[in-house]
Amino acid sequence: MAEHNLLGERGEELVKSFLQKLGYKIIAINWRERKFEIDIIAIDKNEIVFVEVKTRSTSFFGTPEEAVTIKKQEHLVNGADCYIQKYEVDLECRFDVVSVILNNNQKEIKHFKNAFLPEF
Repeated sequence: MAEHNLLGERGEELVKSFLQKLGYKIIAINWRERKFEIDIIAIDKNEIVFVEVKTRSTSFFGTPEEAVTIKKQEHLVNGADCYIQKYEVDLECRFDVVSVILNNNQKEIKHFKNAFLPEF
């Protein structure tokens, strides 16, 4: 497996634990349907939360959260809509982004709750 894939998996595992410590109930990791993929789907109180995890080894070329472009946001919203319809979810939904920087000397996690709103 490519090094960047391993880094991404490590980041997702860290975020999963991080969110569980905050009281989130993880219901899916790397959920896939058709062309959609959502890193983490969780329940936080009375909301379903669709979480995009971005992991980098450095912020030299920009922070991980900057990689969640408008196009990526639209893709996440469409994937969330697919999930909600498929499983007939009747909860308010939210989109979080969790940024992770991992290297030998550093582990930094930033959680952006309600990072963006769907545009309809």
